[in-house]
Amino acid sequence: MKITIGLTTWTEHPALIHNQERPVTLNEYAQHLPTVEVDTFFYALPQMTTIQNWLVEVPASFQFVIKAHRGMTLHERGQDKGALAELFERYKQTVAPLVASGQLKTVLFQFPPYFAASPEDIEYLRLVRTWMGKLPVAIELRNQTWYRPGTLKSLVAFCRDLKFTLVAADEPHGIIASVPFYLATTNPELAMLRLHGQNTSGWLNQDKSWRKTRTLYRYSDAELHRFQTAIENLTPPPREVCVIFNNNSGKDAAPNALKLQKMMGVHFTGLASRSPEQLDLF
Repeated sequence: MKITIGLTTWTEHPALIHNQERPVTLNEYAQHLPTVEVDTFFYALPQMTTIQNWLVEVPASFQFVIKAHRGMTLHERGQDKGALAELFERYKQTVAPLVASGQLKTVLFQFPPYFAASPEDIEYLRLVRTWMGKLPVAIELRNQTWYRPGTLKSLVAFCRDLKFTLVAADEPHGIIASVPFYLATTNPELAMLRLHGQNTSGWLNQDKSWRKTRTLYRYSDAELHRFQTAIENLTPPPREVCVIFNNNSGKDAAPNALKLQKMMGVHFTGLASRSPEQLDLF
């Protein structure tokens, strides 16, 4: 079972370059970690040339987890079905360079909290698979109805049938606005953990500062060890387990990711090489 570890975005992780003064470049990021999650697509589809430029900065083995557009995750209800189908087609055309190079790990559908285990929303998940074709899809569900005892077993079987990776999200437990951490192999190719932190007060924060407080959290060694144990005990084991750290309001994601890598004894091969100019800095 292959273990990969990554972060959300690449610019905001000064621990990777020991420099608080400037953003991290994609090439610098790829010198340390083999995958990254990109949320650009959630807000607007980038130009194809932008994606091609990303590919120039990373080695051929580097992979991208990219978010689905907000229209595709029904953050806006009541959309016309024909317009939605067209959006999916434009999305697939946009990500074609990643598909062609083999560097698309998965498309992440992070559904809104009001996307529930209703017949309507279950049917929409079937449409997602139809419209995405054979592209890899991971779904993160944020409504507790999916995780009720009478529903969870059916959810796992449903995801296996549609070859969806069911994301195990770590977030504050025991509050209405969160779901339990649940790691299962629903796709033999890929299992995924997304770690948001356990900042309950930040999770409940509804004012304008919520983006700065929601993921303000540093995982302890004991917490990282629990993730390690969950991964190592995952049955049946998928071909790959990808761990994405999103606890970065306080720049804690990179240190936590590197610590988990060390704890698990994982060695990444095929990382980007430092340029001569970068080597001169050390």
